[in-house]
Amino acid sequence: MASPDGASGLGGSPEETELSITLTLRMLMHGKEIGSIIGKKGETVKRIREQSTARITISEGSCPERITTITGSTDAVFRAVSMIAFKLEEDLGAGADGVSAGRAPVTLRLVIPASQCGSLIGKAGAKIREIRESTGAQVQVAGDLLPNSTERAVTVSGVPDTIIQCVRQICAVILESPPKGATIPYHPGLSLGTILLSANQVRG
Repeated sequence: MASPDGASGLGGSPEETELSITLTLRMLMHGKEIGSIIGKKGETVKRIREQSTARITISEGSCPERITTITGSTDAVFRAVSMIAFKLEEDLGAGADGVSAGRAPVTLRLVIPASQCGSLIGKAGAKIREIRESTGAQVQVAGDLLPNSTERAVTVSGVPDTIIQCVRQICAVILESPPKGATIPYHPGLSLGTILLSANQVRG
């Protein structure tokens, strides 16, 4: 039943529409990081999904790297990224005896279409420098494309609070400059042989 004030999700003020932009963020993670995010019997990822209201999918496969895709309203995505960053800090910062060994910097690797990386770097690196200075996070845009794709890795490092501010600014740039042309998404662990094989099967 719709609520009496008519806020059934249809229509809404311009401000609401602004918040309802759907954002998709792809992150490249190693096995240990994935284990940390999934948790025992998938409990951690379930909690992050419920509390952030973002949709989170983790690519299948036995390769050392996997893609975590977060989709939802910008707020939901930022909440999910925040929870992931704090979870990684908690797990990676704790020593073997479970005692926290100070605040270890957390690193998130975002996967972004190469056509948007130019806007992110800015003229003569001005935009990326501004993001680094205003958030205090380290940001590196890879010079090379990820294998068999038109995407690049953007590495963000720092304590969770600075990472979250940094990811917000990166997303603002991405939303302002949509990717140009077709994007070939990066799939970890697919060798060129596998891709050629599947291409031949399609023709077959």
